[in-house]
Amino acid sequence: MNDKVLHIVEFDKILDQLTENANSAPAKALCKALRPMDNLADIRLAQEETDAALQLLIRKGNVNFGSNRDFGYMFGALSIGSTLTAAELLHLSSFLDNVGRVQAYGTTEDGGKGISALQSGSSKPEDNLLFDLFDCLYPLKSLSREIQRCILSEEEISDDASPGLRRVRREISMAGGRIHQQLNKLVNVTLAPYLQDSVVTMRGNRYCIPIKSEYKNQVQGIIHDQSASGSTLFIEPAAIVSLNNQIRELTLQEKQEVEKVLASLSAEAADNLMALKDDAVNMTRLDFIFAKAKLALSQDATMPIFNNRRCLKINRGRHPLIDKKKVVPIDLELGEDYDLIVITGPNTGGKTVTLKTIGLFELMGMAGLHIPAGDRSELALFSDVFADIGDEQSIEQSLSTFSSHMTTIVEILGKVNDGCLCLFDELGAGTDPTEGAALAISILNYLHERGIRAVATTHYSELKVYAMNTPGVTNASCEFNVETLQPTYRLLIGVPGKSNAFAISKKLGLPDDIIDAAREQLSQETQNMEDILADLEAKRIQIQREQEKITSLRESIAKEQKEIRNKEKLLEDRREKILEKANEEARDILADAKKKADKAISELRKTGCGGDMAAMERTRSSLREQVSKKNEKLSRGQEEQKKGNLKASDLHVGDKVRVISMGLTGIVTALPDSSGKVSVRCGIMNSKAPVSDLALIEEDAFGNPVSGKSRSSMKRAFENAGGAGNKQRDLDFSRNQSISTELNLLGMTTDEALNALDKYLDDARMSHLSSVRIVHGKGTGALRKAVHNYLRRQKWVKSYRLGDFGEGDAGVTIVQLS
Repeated sequence: MNDKVLHIVEFDKILDQLTENANSAPAKALCKALRPMDNLADIRLAQEETDAALQLLIRKGNVNFGSNRDFGYMFGALSIGSTLTAAELLHLSSFLDNVGRVQAYGTTEDGGKGISALQSGSSKPEDNLLFDLFDCLYPLKSLSREIQRCILSEEEISDDASPGLRRVRREISMAGGRIHQQLNKLVNVTLAPYLQDSVVTMRGNRYCIPIKSEYKNQVQGIIHDQSASGSTLFIEPAAIVSLNNQIRELTLQEKQEVEKVLASLSAEAADNLMALKDDAVNMTRLDFIFAKAKLALSQDATMPIFNNRRCLKINRGRHPLIDKKKVVPIDLELGEDYDLIVITGPNTGGKTVTLKTIGLFELMGMAGLHIPAGDRSELALFSDVFADIGDEQSIEQSLSTFSSHMTTIVEILGKVNDGCLCLFDELGAGTDPTEGAALAISILNYLHERGIRAVATTHYSELKVYAMNTPGVTNASCEFNVETLQPTYRLLIGVPGKSNAFAISKKLGLPDDIIDAAREQLSQETQNMEDILADLEAKRIQIQREQEKITSLRESIAKEQKEIRNKEKLLEDRREKILEKANEEARDILADAKKKADKAISELRKTGCGGDMAAMERTRSSLREQVSKKNEKLSRGQEEQKKGNLKASDLHVGDKVRVISMGLTGIVTALPDSSGKVSVRCGIMNSKAPVSDLALIEEDAFGNPVSGKSRSSMKRAFENAGGAGNKQRDLDFSRNQSISTELNLLGMTTDEALNALDKYLDDARMSHLSSVRIVHGKGTGALRKAVHNYLRRQKWVKSYRLGDFGEGDAGVTIVQLS
């Protein structure tokens, strides 16, 4: 990639922004040195790394690499056995602590912040492309802890760093105490008359006392210093010279012990030198990758799709160096239907910005950076990008604007091939318009014939005609609002632009006669072209307004549809609540019925079988009537819900059904005929109805409608209990005497099973059975648990247990009745 284009499209400013997002000096250097790549696999990998870091930033927040630095000098010193300073070792420890935090960020589910820090639906850490890079970090926690244990600050080593250091410092403290005792005696008694001040001071790391200069011969000792005026001498009394010497020796020993501690820590670091080097490299790389992700986040950028077809497809692309609040997005395609775009329009309309946006997006994408554009934007791998943008006039080389541009163009034409992208700003400008237009057309045609992708801006109408008449070439323009005299900066593909010189001049107040005279200077062909362009622009604006109306209408319809769906859902929720409430009421009635039945049975036992059977029958009839009414109400509500779910195979001759559309009940007399209609007798009337208009009416053992799901499973329970098919409404004690001692609940839902169990146990009690066997199976244990919960609440259940070996094991419960 030629370096000149990097400067022309301001890629260096993007690198400045990227560098600001890096934390460490080594990563900042990488950012500054970033260049577009020429290998598609490398580009895609770099893009995926940036995207992986971006996803982590969105999910887990920011991560800091600030403790990373250029450790080259330290690593070099360690490699030759040198000892690091306390400050250098602390830097190393801080770095290792940061390595640990960064590793936790990338290799744990919550990044070390607690699971609540994650958004729902987050992926596993190992699914992230950067997981291996995080996993290769070595925090070396033992080394870091040892450094922090021994070194308290850059100037202070801990007493506990080594036994020798602790011993020496204790001796220094004791010697210092003895010196202070001796000096206190001298200052307060012996030498008091000679003192300038009653203080003890340090000179040359030795304890001294200030003596008036006229009494210097009265004090035996060593003079170390004097005051600026010469009136005071700082003398080390002879009595403490030996003690000062002892402290000096101990201080030297302390220094040696400190050197031993630093040497020991440095040796431990040297043993881990390879891991430290790997950490430095990986931390720098991660810092660099996350700098790219942070830049993408700040630019609202997305990962572009790279193709090898040399095609561009930019969706709502925004120039990254323009304020996000002011920039106008562009949509552009190049390489599919056309490989050359000619952009026309007035000055300051956005043509040059469009060129730079195209070039900058290509360079950013090839460097592994996301681009500020919409999803599914596509870029191509070009072997090189050439650009001639801006005024390159050179006073030093005596080159005019035209000469400077032509020098650049000649250089480009000498290097370009079909794998390149060329960008030209005001091609052919700076010279005679006729000759400039001819040169521009010739240059573009040269590139077009060789299949080279190119975008050029111009003012020349001849280039508009060339683009219209040449296959594979299209016009484009930057929209300009003549009413406000302001460009909108919108790029319109397929629409040639106008300079709008006459319209702008008239708006600014130029007299009409001058404008008319200017029009007469134009050739008829040029005037016709301008008229066509004006007509096209007017139609385009009209179509755009119609499209905006259609879009607004679609949004309004979508909003209304959403409101309708919400209302439908609300109604459905209400209907389900009503049904649920009805079910609860039914259960309450059944519970009340059971209590009354229990009371009746109790009274029957007290009075004996010869009691008032007619009264008992009236009670049971009343209960049946209540249950029947409630079940019939539930059935009607559920029939509508089940409508359309009934199949022909579900019907049998003799089944009781409801004809939903008529609200009548009847008996099936014939299965569906060739037209799919079923014969149903409703009282004395015979009729035919489609299967979809029918609903099965399920009945209990008394012949009452019920709302259960499975009539067959309920029927099977009654058959096992000896009550199958019995629809007699008269109380029949002979049936009760022959009830089975076993109830099979297999295949039922929990609600079905409990209803069947309740009915069966009532019959068993009336038949005076003392022990019954309930078959519920093993399975998940849910049905067994429901049965046991039910039995536990019944006061007339004496006891229950799971079956023993040979009785059915855990799939059976044996119940003893009181």
